[in-house]
Amino acid sequence: MEREPKRIREGYLVKKGSMFNTWKPMWVVLLDDGIEFYKKKIDNNPKGMIPLKGSSISSPYQDFGKRMFVFKLTTAKQQDHFFQAAYLEERDAWVRDIRKAIQCIEGGQRFSRKSTRKSIRLPETINLSALYLSMKDSDKGVKELKLEKDKKVFNHCFTGSCVIDWLVSNNAIRNRKEGLMLASSLLNEGYLQAAGDISKSAAEGLTDTPFLDLPDAYYYFADSGFFCEGNSSDDDVVLKEEFRGTVVKQGCLLKQGHRRKNWKVRKFILREDPAYLHYYDPAGGEDPLGAIHLRGCVVTAVEDIPDGKDKHTNSSVVFAVHVHI
Repeated sequence: MEREPKRIREGYLVKKGSMFNTWKPMWVVLLDDGIEFYKKKIDNNPKGMIPLKGSSISSPYQDFGKRMFVFKLTTAKQQDHFFQAAYLEERDAWVRDIRKAIQCIEGGQRFSRKSTRKSIRLPETINLSALYLSMKDSDKGVKELKLEKDKKVFNHCFTGSCVIDWLVSNNAIRNRKEGLMLASSLLNEGYLQAAGDISKSAAEGLTDTPFLDLPDAYYYFADSGFFCEGNSSDDDVVLKEEFRGTVVKQGCLLKQGHRRKNWKVRKFILREDPAYLHYYDPAGGEDPLGAIHLRGCVVTAVEDIPDGKDKHTNSSVVFAVHVHI
């Protein structure tokens, strides 16, 4: 009897169309032999299936301008499929599992997240994702500051020198030259972002290294609450008060519309201090479709709705945010 494919991971990702250059949210299911994608989570029949045997994955994929957290899957027949995650850690988790599934197919092994590899830490094999999480640690990580330069104020930011200092103090590198290489990798992989003219010029290849070990080169975490105030001639945007909070959670959810009461996939970003919940079109657009000021709000679980159509889950959990005006 033929074995059913094992489900490894599932969730919403934004997928680029094969024929048209449109990006649409899809419910994506990673199996141990391929990837299925559905128009809706409750659908029984997938819109398509991508075999993993002989495939390769590229991440990050930065050929789509401001569209972040994209990875590319190339099949054995040289067909490219592009997926976009909602945030950095989500993209890395998908890429890690897809890459491991491909390796298991090549080695004739069953997929398992338990690793038997000895934990040997070498500079050339540093786990950038784990390092990034350590750098973001609120107590022991790189401190986010308010920095002023050229009549502009950069919030939730830090200098290139601070990054290298932190890497040295945490024994992640042997010297500052090696730190430049590691920090440049973090920048190229999208974990760090350049803020201000000096660091942006370096990131665009106008200096010897993409990352600068300088006290006036500013950077920020990709999913932080960074914003810039003042007259800016570059791509920095003066953000409203509601965007100044620290991002505490983000991801895709189904949201019911106010008028038509239909349900659509939206990307949500939850911020604190001040507390706001913004929602976006996951297929594109930097501006939010709406915002909920959470001060004074009450969140309640509406109901558990059994859904027989959904083969992926036993129920759909619905919650409501009650706004007091």
